[in-house]
Amino acid sequence: MADDSKSDSRAVIGSYVAVGDSFTEGVGDPGPDGAFVGWADRFAVLLADRRPEGDFQYTNLAVRGKLLDQIVANQLPRAVDMAPDLVSFCAGGNDILRPGTDPDEVAERFERAIAQLTAVAGTVMVTTGFDTRRMPVLKHLRGKIATYNGHVRAVADRYGCPVLDLWSLRSVQDRQAWDADRLHLSPEGHTRVALRAGQVLGFDVPADPEQEWPPLPVRGTLDIRRDDVHWAREFLVPWIGRRLRGESSGDHVTAKGALSPEDIRMRIGSVA
Repeated sequence: MADDSKSDSRAVIGSYVAVGDSFTEGVGDPGPDGAFVGWADRFAVLLADRRPEGDFQYTNLAVRGKLLDQIVANQLPRAVDMAPDLVSFCAGGNDILRPGTDPDEVAERFERAIAQLTAVAGTVMVTTGFDTRRMPVLKHLRGKIATYNGHVRAVADRYGCPVLDLWSLRSVQDRQAWDADRLHLSPEGHTRVALRAGQVLGFDVPADPEQEWPPLPVRGTLDIRRDDVHWAREFLVPWIGRRLRGESSGDHVTAKGALSPEDIRMRIGSVA
């Protein structure tokens, strides 16, 4: 049976905290100053539009490259202290990408984090991983990601959390939804996710996240191979190198922190 108090709290969201890694930080969706925007910032604007002007608080704590335990240690306490109306929690994906990790064990740690958040936040929205069947390098992890997704949905059922199901979002299977690094969403991909997040909470959204993409020019075999070589040199080799050196893309990155919807709108508008 649905929890009516949870449904009511979603209708009056006055504060939102985004917790996570590169996906929630917004990598792939750069603003005019080089800092990323991303789906969570765009979603925050949708939420703010439902409130009187100035009556909404938003904080983005996400940092690229972070593992679940790092997110729990550095971001979770801040989110718990703020006790917002809404928290989005996306974590564990970087753990799943690492060789030898057990999705069952990662899910146990994920559930402990959700238990802490649901004790203080009005609503905790969790996200699944993407379907990687068309993604180079990551497609061989599809079964492992699907297993973790199953755990995430089960945890959501136990704690009454809405699920932002990225696996079922068909529009992000198109290559136009992805950045040149093929690991992070493009600006339009982030926009599609923000729209779907609004739908998950039962809001009217300004566009359909599953709308058709514009057709792309047909590419020949030589063009595809040239793109693959460029991608491997520019993105795959550095990514592997960081793994071998035990480095993270977020080692020297600071979370965006509190952001005003007005600032986000200006940054989105300047690159639209």
